[in-house]
Amino acid sequence: MTDAPRRTALDALHRALGATMTDFAGWDMPLRYGSERDEHIAVRTRAGLFDLSHMGESTVTGPQAAALLDYALVGNIGGVAVGRARYTMICNAEGGILDDLIVYRLADEEYMVVANASNAQVVLDALAGRAAGFDAQVRDDRDAYALLAVQGPESPGILKSLTDADLDGLKYYAGLPGTVAGVPALIARTGYTGEDGFELFVAPADAEKLWHALTEAGAGAGLVPCGLSCRDTLRLEAGMPLYGHELTTATTPFDAGLGRVVKFEKEGDFVGREALLAARERAESAPPRKLVGLIAEGRRVPRAGFAVVADGAVVGEVTSGAPSPTLGKPIAIAYVDAAHATPGTKGVSVDIRGSHEPYEVVALPFYKRQR
Repeated sequence: MTDAPRRTALDALHRALGATMTDFAGWDMPLRYGSERDEHIAVRTRAGLFDLSHMGESTVTGPQAAALLDYALVGNIGGVAVGRARYTMICNAEGGILDDLIVYRLADEEYMVVANASNAQVVLDALAGRAAGFDAQVRDDRDAYALLAVQGPESPGILKSLTDADLDGLKYYAGLPGTVAGVPALIARTGYTGEDGFELFVAPADAEKLWHALTEAGAGAGLVPCGLSCRDTLRLEAGMPLYGHELTTATTPFDAGLGRVVKFEKEGDFVGREALLAARERAESAPPRKLVGLIAEGRRVPRAGFAVVADGAVVGEVTSGAPSPTLGKPIAIAYVDAAHATPGTKGVSVDIRGSHEPYEVVALPFYKRQR
């Protein structure tokens, strides 16, 4: 017998809006409400509202909370100022990626670690296991939060109408406590769409009130509810990795072109350090396959696992692919051999069910917003 999927605090609301629901990492989540292309374009041009309550929060507290996180994760977490956030990763002893994370420093001795839904338990267990010997506590806070995101160029104006918090002073990758529509929230300027936007961590009991307030405030600005389907095409255009696709336990941060998140200069040892030093050397001396973008010349859409081919030989593998509403043609992210990874490389194709479809190699991201 399989466990029934978990439901977020907004489940009834999604169904009332006619959402197509899907099982995602053990959660029943909205895939789309209408046209995923329309939802995608709304986020690029106006604003979209997402329920991301499936994400996994752990809270780390105590005098050695920073030291524990510096040991458990690859980033320099002790160097994060209160009110700021950092993108980082948690690796195993072999340097393989267990998950990519955002860590918020809420106070001197308090951090919130946000994991992907599919890895929430893995991350919680790893943090708890690595806490031995540190004067710090790891708490499972997955049930303590609902998470709403408002993303897109109109999102600052929409949110400003509902809060006195200093949004203009809130930098990218920062978070501050505030009140939105009368609801206490951690207001974070983070997102997974390539647009400006905010993620709002609130008590589950307040989620529905906040959703309605944001919907009402955003009506004139063209805000629409958005599902996970357009979130995936938005992050794909923005060149953002997805765990289980671009990132796995078989890849190191250096394989994924994200070696910058590994901070060898921080004080003390950390899990995976020796393996990651070796991975850095390998990447510098004889680069393994590199993560690149591929843009189709035709209309057929590549999917994860499809082979990338050049001169009759397999030279890589697609990790994510979809039609791009912004570019108007299919795109993909793929790991390809270094010899075929230079942007502008021609003669590369994707084997789509036996047909070799031509693609051009491009640098990531496919889309970057104008600041």
